[in-house]
Amino acid sequence: METSTSGIELQTERPWLRDFVELVSSMRFAISLLSLIAIASVIGTVLKQNEPMPNYVNQFGPFWFEVFSKLGLYAVYSTWWFLLIMAFLVASTSLCIFRNAPRMLGDMRSWRENVREQSLRNFHHRAEWRDGRGEGPLLERAIAVVSSHGYKVKVVAKDGAALLTAKRGAANKWGYILAHSAIVIICIGGLLDSDLPVKFQQFAFGKTPFSGSGLIADIPEKHKLGLGNPSFRGNTLIPEGGKSSTAILPQATGVLIQQLPFTIELKRFVVDFYSTGMPKLFASEVVVTDHETGRQFPATIKVNEPLVYKGMAVYQSSFEDGGTRLKVTGYPMNGDRNYGFPLSGEIGGQTPLAGDRGSDYTIEWTGFRAFNVENMADNGDLRAVKRGKSLSESLDARLGSAAKPGGNKDLKNVGPSIQYKLRDKTGQAREFHNYMQPVQIDGASLFLVGMRESPSEPFKYLRIPADDDDSVQEWMRLRAAVKNPTLRAQAARRYADKAMAASADSGIRDRLRESAERGLAIFAGNEQESGFVAVSRFLEKIPAADQEKAADIFMKILNGSLWELWQAARAADGLKEVEADDKHGKFLQLATNALADAFFYKAPVFLQLKEFDEVKASVLQVTRSPGKNVVYTGCLLLVLGVFAMLYIRERRLWVWVRPAADGGAYALMAMSTQRKTLDFEKEFEIIKEDLAQGAASAGPAAGN
Repeated sequence: METSTSGIELQTERPWLRDFVELVSSMRFAISLLSLIAIASVIGTVLKQNEPMPNYVNQFGPFWFEVFSKLGLYAVYSTWWFLLIMAFLVASTSLCIFRNAPRMLGDMRSWRENVREQSLRNFHHRAEWRDGRGEGPLLERAIAVVSSHGYKVKVVAKDGAALLTAKRGAANKWGYILAHSAIVIICIGGLLDSDLPVKFQQFAFGKTPFSGSGLIADIPEKHKLGLGNPSFRGNTLIPEGGKSSTAILPQATGVLIQQLPFTIELKRFVVDFYSTGMPKLFASEVVVTDHETGRQFPATIKVNEPLVYKGMAVYQSSFEDGGTRLKVTGYPMNGDRNYGFPLSGEIGGQTPLAGDRGSDYTIEWTGFRAFNVENMADNGDLRAVKRGKSLSESLDARLGSAAKPGGNKDLKNVGPSIQYKLRDKTGQAREFHNYMQPVQIDGASLFLVGMRESPSEPFKYLRIPADDDDSVQEWMRLRAAVKNPTLRAQAARRYADKAMAASADSGIRDRLRESAERGLAIFAGNEQESGFVAVSRFLEKIPAADQEKAADIFMKILNGSLWELWQAARAADGLKEVEADDKHGKFLQLATNALADAFFYKAPVFLQLKEFDEVKASVLQVTRSPGKNVVYTGCLLLVLGVFAMLYIRERRLWVWVRPAADGGAYALMAMSTQRKTLDFEKEFEIIKEDLAQGAASAGPAAGN
């Protein structure tokens, strides 16, 4: 940016005003503003903008949430300080153009004919020669040579001499003017497309964000923006078969409802995927109805192929679930009762879970995915409950992400999954993520059951082994049996009878039965601890020297007792015993691990997806951007300006011709440019040789 104070000068009797204008129009001030805008843009890029406030609270905590909120970092581009910086940048650049453009334009038109012979001798690039044919032929040849090199030429008479002045590339100055003007135009376009019109309506007409819930038709008018709103950017979610004539504009404390002059009806949503599970194509087949004329027409909205109608652009933004209908089976995770009960729900809705099933919980159905593609090539060892990572992170780290280069890939669809929250009567909620089908890991079929206590945490996954029918029935039966004292006593008796079948000593058999029953009771635990945690607490009471041996004996008795407990539970349900083979032995081992880790699941029920009727929804972004074409114009001018500054070189050339003392004519040529380059050096040499060619005698050239 030009900093010279030449050109139009401020004439004022107030020096402080002149100094202020000098500061605002200076390069250092503009660079400072551009630096602040760059920092704000980085913040706005790294930090997701216009997210729901609870997301920021979970991410940063209460203290930093308040700090960042005061700074307006959750909506950087609409904050007062960002818009003020933009306004100052417009003012600074406009003042710079106002002060320097007339001088530059005058310099482009100027021939710089007020030079003298002595000043030309001081140029670094100069040459002189004599020609015996006289002053007239020398001047004519100089005009012809200089013109042939693309220069504009003008000849002026001097005292007893003639001056040929020439210029080329004077349009270089347009580069500075266009580039600076482009900054102003782009900033003005950005301000036109900013939240200024919305902020103005909030200030002037009392429009306020809506923070409640309910039907859009029931929302008061003070929360709605009219059709005359000149600039906005909002989203609308439309399920298949649904309609929408409004867009939602997120605000810091709620949302504003933007009314549209047409209704969009989603007939069909199409989504296609790569083998990696990433979306390849998603498009919305819609019917648009004009409110004013009643005209209807079909359209297909794709990514990067928006629908433009009545000055508004409708973009395909993303897709969501539109209210998929679910049928699930619930299994209690507490107590000694083993039963399943049917439930139904809809994504986005709620289902009560009362009585002994869930102790007055409410199920909030939050998400559904029809399939989940994961890379199963790397069979890493995953704990039943992975506390440090969610399933997606664990599979990404251990099994490999489809986006990662290298490594073996075995991409498989592991089936549908549901996501829901269990909210108790106090308002506290935990979130769950369960897969419908078992996943093959380490050669075993496992149901992955996820839980997290807050949205800021990753999911922790419990691995429930699938039985011979690829269900969770056997594990649920064993879970209930572990909590049943009667079945535990029966299993301990069965274990002692089989282990001591060859022994007639009833005392030893009774002691073994008591040990088995006590081991099962310790493993069953209580509300404070259970599973291997409770076993570890018990073993810690034994002297350290005997702990290893005691642990080995304890686990052998526990494993045998759990097998008998499983068989006793099946017998109680009228089923025959399972065959004692490696397959069922591995199932019991995995089931025991899952039972131990179920203590951390902290849910009254487990919900398994049985059936679903998927309903897709399209998320469309509706924008009115009057500044878009203004920004495009500014970008075009910026490109032209940068091109002119970089690739158009201004050169000036003078030839002083006067009669020589010994007859003939004397010529002095000089050249100048703003940027001395090798091309300029070469051009100077060529023009110098062409001018001196055919001269009667040539003097030495200096400074070249």
